[in-house]
Amino acid sequence: MEKGEEIVAGLISGHIPGTGYYKLLAKKKRDGSIEWAHFTERDNGVKENVYRGEVKDDEELQLVMSIMNKHLVRVFGEHAVMKEGVGVVGRLKD
Repeated sequence: MEKGEEIVAGLISGHIPGTGYYKLLAKKKRDGSIEWAHFTERDNGVKENVYRGEVKDDEELQLVMSIMNKHLVRVFGEHAVMKEGVGVVGRLKD
């Protein structure tokens, strides 16, 4: 993160056996745009399948998160929905 940027979202899915967790982090940049990263964290801590993007505002970020959750539920069930998570950022430092 650079000076003037802030974390605006930290989401984590429920545990998915054999897969681990899906996570999303988003930061607001100084110009007001939002940069996000969505990835899988395996049970052994390895982070895989990183997808990144940028949206112009909170409304577009909500749309991105809604689409991701829709697909997680379709594939894995309701327990896979990503929600605001305690420790999402902290676990990234491991």
